[in-house]
Amino acid sequence: MIPKKATLIALALALSATGAWAQYQGRIKGRVLDPSGNPVDKADVMLVSQRTSTIRYDSKTDKEGRFVQVGLMPGYYMLSAKKAGFGPGSKEIKVGVAGEESVEITLKTVDTEEAKSYSAADKSFLKGNKLYTEQKYAEAVSAYGEAVALDPGNWGYRLNLGLSQKKAGQPEAALAAFRKAVELNPESYSANKETGEALATAKQFAEARPFYEKAAALSPDDPDAQYNLGVCLVNVGESEAALPRFQKAVEIKPDYAEAYYQMGTILIGQNKAAEACDSLEKFLALAPTHEKAGIAKQLLEFLKKK
Repeated sequence: MIPKKATLIALALALSATGAWAQYQGRIKGRVLDPSGNPVDKADVMLVSQRTSTIRYDSKTDKEGRFVQVGLMPGYYMLSAKKAGFGPGSKEIKVGVAGEESVEITLKTVDTEEAKSYSAADKSFLKGNKLYTEQKYAEAVSAYGEAVALDPGNWGYRLNLGLSQKKAGQPEAALAAFRKAVELNPESYSANKETGEALATAKQFAEARPFYEKAAALSPDDPDAQYNLGVCLVNVGESEAALPRFQKAVEIKPDYAEAYYQMGTILIGQNKAAEACDSLEKFLALAPTHEKAGIAKQLLEFLKKK
């Protein structure tokens, strides 16, 4: 069923030509079921981009419990389904370029009071999304906190609470929220990535490592996941293991400047001067004004004098 509305503020800014839109034709199709496996008709289905909550799609299931969403930008989305008389269900879905993903969500039956609580939690969550988009992060923290209090088992609420706390300058609270999101949904790329990032920011690289490893395993074709794990490995003294991660990052994204810099410094330590020069030259070609450009130039001068 084609969605009734789609909020595409960021997308409209990013894409100004019909030809550019064509490359983003990702698609999700799915079913919403009750605990007995029967289709749930007219369930509300919401897709929110993990990259920016300004990209949101809403639709309803048909009599077979099916829904379809087309024209999706690549990336991760939080998929939520709800209907009166049921507790909401949610999953994280990755959409590739021109890819199609299939998903099933089973809703559990709840009593009237639980249903009211879930409904109130959903309203608080949507309020938080709006405030986050408006960069009112402290207020978003409050709204997401209300959602968590009403539905403490919802990993998505925890994740968004952590994101708003991070923006509001509350790193310790954000880390706690991200850890809880991972506990509730160990297979979430976003929750693992954010937990690893929060720990790495606090210089707790050994603790960050398993979360970055999980994120890279969940999304092996994501250059940032490979790069972040590589940097983490460098910081725990495992540069040899980090090198393939940076190599993978530039294989996926050939213009990943920072990855070339990291490769260059590791290759210097391995006495591979020619390969190190090649990596550093690519870094400078891609990012001539980068804050590490001066260091890269000094390293190149040293290598070429040898």
